[in-house]
Amino acid sequence: MDFGDWSGDAGGMRQRSALSAGDVPERDARHPADHDAPQPDRRLAGEEGQGPGARGMRQRPNQDEGEPAKQAGESPKQGVTPSRSGRNLPVAAGVGLLLGGLALLTLFTVKATFLAFMAVAAAVALWEMSRALGSRGIGAPVIPIALGGAALWACEYWVSNRAVLAALVITVVVILAWRLPGGTDGYLRDVMAGIFVLVYVPLLAVFIVAMLAPADGARRVLLFIILTICSDIGGYFAGSLLGKHPMAQVISPNKTWEGLTGSVLACLAAGAILLPVLLGGHVWQGVLIGAGAVSSATLGDLTESAIKRDLKIKDMGSVLPGHGGILDRIDSLLVSAPVTWLLLAVFLHGSS
Repeated sequence: MDFGDWSGDAGGMRQRSALSAGDVPERDARHPADHDAPQPDRRLAGEEGQGPGARGMRQRPNQDEGEPAKQAGESPKQGVTPSRSGRNLPVAAGVGLLLGGLALLTLFTVKATFLAFMAVAAAVALWEMSRALGSRGIGAPVIPIALGGAALWACEYWVSNRAVLAALVITVVVILAWRLPGGTDGYLRDVMAGIFVLVYVPLLAVFIVAMLAPADGARRVLLFIILTICSDIGGYFAGSLLGKHPMAQVISPNKTWEGLTGSVLACLAAGAILLPVLLGGHVWQGVLIGAGAVSSATLGDLTESAIKRDLKIKDMGSVLPGHGGILDRIDSLLVSAPVTWLLLAVFLHGSS
């Protein structure tokens, strides 16, 4: 989950606003007499085309005039509170609370209904990924990936790990066959994209199903979700308030080391408190799980940012107001799932 990757877009809007503000007085270029004793702004706006020096002088008032435009761009509508990344924070918070409420409701009533909740999210995520890849001429077969993913989850929850492996291999074989009628042009590209999507969404998410399966699975999944959310929120607020040193300039320009520090502190504290409370573990175990969660969640954020930049898109979708797409919100959850599952399996071995 990435709250601040795209605040540069808002900056682009502000730059365009500044240029527009500076270009309005160009009608004064039809009055050369004004250049003898001009108002400063009018003279510089009217000297376009009179030589390099005039053009250089013309840019300076545009920058000055752009300051009010920048401020206007930061709050385009009254009553709306955009974040530094251009997100509408009240709407984003409301959507987050709604999703969290649905997760809690399904987790602590009939656990299997949480699988249905996951299935809806995964189906939308697969559609978003397929559409994003399609924008670059890459075809990923959504139908076999979705059906194979459902088989993976069902085998993990109701059958065995061996059945999961069998379902995975069969799904890969189906992807190979599914693409054959499309001919040889781009065959390897599309098949590899399909396998990547299968691994990135359904296979990584199968570890959430593995956490859910034991008798105490609802509490395991709750711990996993809270730790990932703490990584996002801690990083967002620390980065917004204190962020000065970029962490991954090329991949995610607005991510900072200060934000990462906030993520680490939030996850370590949450793990140390919640593991003993929810699952009866030790504080030191909770700290290690928090460290694993923040490391993998950060990797998940950066991975999806790299994917989006490679595909030349801003968000994976727009189905969640104030957030973007489903994949924009579950990126850190997907990569964090296997790490958290493994650490819980090691520390809570034999408990259920």
